[in-house]
Amino acid sequence: MKTKGLKKRWSFGPADKRSGKDICAWNILIRAAVREVGSYIYCLPTFSMCRRVLLSSKLEHDGSSFMDFIPKDLIAAFNQQEMKITLINGSIIIMIGSDNAAQRIVGMAAKGIVISEAALANPLGMSYLQPMISSSNGFYLLISTPRGHNRFWELYNTAKRASDWYTSKLTVDDTQHVPIERIEADIRSGIMSRELAQQEWWTSFSSQNQGSYYGKYVDKMILNDQFTVVPYEPSIQVYCAMDLGMNDMFTLIFAQIAGPVVRIIDYFEDHSQGLEYYANIIKQKEYGIVKIIAPHDIKVRELTTGISRLEKLRSLGFEVVVAPKLLINDGIEAVRTMLPRTFIDAKKCDKLINAIENYTKDYDEVNQVYRNKPCHNRHSHANDGLRYLATAIKKLGPGTSPEELNERYNRVINGHNNNLPNIFR
Repeated sequence: MKTKGLKKRWSFGPADKRSGKDICAWNILIRAAVREVGSYIYCLPTFSMCRRVLLSSKLEHDGSSFMDFIPKDLIAAFNQQEMKITLINGSIIIMIGSDNAAQRIVGMAAKGIVISEAALANPLGMSYLQPMISSSNGFYLLISTPRGHNRFWELYNTAKRASDWYTSKLTVDDTQHVPIERIEADIRSGIMSRELAQQEWWTSFSSQNQGSYYGKYVDKMILNDQFTVVPYEPSIQVYCAMDLGMNDMFTLIFAQIAGPVVRIIDYFEDHSQGLEYYANIIKQKEYGIVKIIAPHDIKVRELTTGISRLEKLRSLGFEVVVAPKLLINDGIEAVRTMLPRTFIDAKKCDKLINAIENYTKDYDEVNQVYRNKPCHNRHSHANDGLRYLATAIKKLGPGTSPEELNERYNRVINGHNNNLPNIFR
């Protein structure tokens, strides 16, 4: 992103994931606020993201925060509740989410607006922002990593054709801040799919749509803050969706079901261990009585022992629910149905989230087409376990509804005297 682009009123910049586009845009906003008194807006997809970015996010190169870029002697006041910074010259810098833009900016005029991760922004919220600079001759700056052929892609193509927009599209080939060899090594080892690498490092608008199974679902989950803190709720049954691998990756997904909501609270993976090892891992979690969800092939008897792993798990004290035998693509559809109502613990399940993001179709290098089957790599087993969870939900019963949870809470607080008049409770 070149700052000389601000000579024009509108600026647009898709860039790769670590090109420093947010640092650049943030400093542009600070510089403008120091030079000319006015209101300046930094917009992220959601307001909750604003708090994380401004208050807790550390930048990778030196550990500094966004607030560190504003000299302390220039700050007159900082309202953390409203995410508003007042400078000593009277300028105001306010951070908002595209999800609450209408409520935060009513009656405001702005000298400059930055929309970060515009590909994930609420289009309605963005529509409120643009007219705010029409009368101020201010600037409007959009930055983002692409997320398929969505509204951001349409805006970028419009900007390229317009004479009053400045556009800059930066890839890792331009910035050269990460060696290509390192990215290729990550792809070969399965840490990142080629499709995701094309999107994140080479700013491809089409990679995610073509190869990703859950890409657009992940984007919506990010917007809805579904990757968050999901604590263990002792009053709800815990299920463990298990993908069986001995020499290959063995995965455990710990989930609770509350009515229609799926709460994934923990994740574990390992390899080259026996079944007793994973049984002990489950018991050490202290999630109470855990029911196992296992694939249909758990019933197969092993040639060496003559017993099945289903019998082995039951002998270790577990109740086992066998997931129905379905085609892989049917299971993928079940996961797609489940994800919009699923909350995943961002810290304990970071490897699972990464696997969901990187679950892609197999790519035929010779014919340069995607096959209608998943690519088998290090992310496959976590997604297999997720598929078993999604396909077994109907066999798990209705779960615990929010109303039932509230009733349990009332019983704990009030005892069993709910039939008495309020004055005696």
